[in-house]
Amino acid sequence: MSNITTGRRGEQIALNYLKKQGFKILETNKHFSRLCEADIIALDKDTLVFVEVKTRNSEIYGLPIESITRNKYNNIKKGLYMYLQENPQYKKFRIDAISILLKPELEIKHLKNI
Repeated sequence: MSNITTGRRGEQIALNYLKKQGFKILETNKHFSRLCEADIIALDKDTLVFVEVKTRNSEIYGLPIESITRNKYNNIKKGLYMYLQENPQYKKFRIDAISILLKPELEIKHLKNI
């Protein structure tokens, strides 16, 4: 399975997970610049949530969440602030991460307010 296929599968799993948790999905794969993309933008009650999804087939190369670098986090923040400028109605916001490990069995970890 290619990295792109794995990533798309993980994002679909994360979407289904968030919907079951009561999140309202606003957008997916929103591009702000060449370096900044939001995997999922959702509402958790009255809070705007930018969700970064990281998926791996196994732990061979580490846990999925470990691939969110400081640089990646800063790019997500830039996208969040751009989105807030376009959508000033949101007063509460946060950045979450969803880590998905596909094998040996499906494991989903949702880290809020990273």
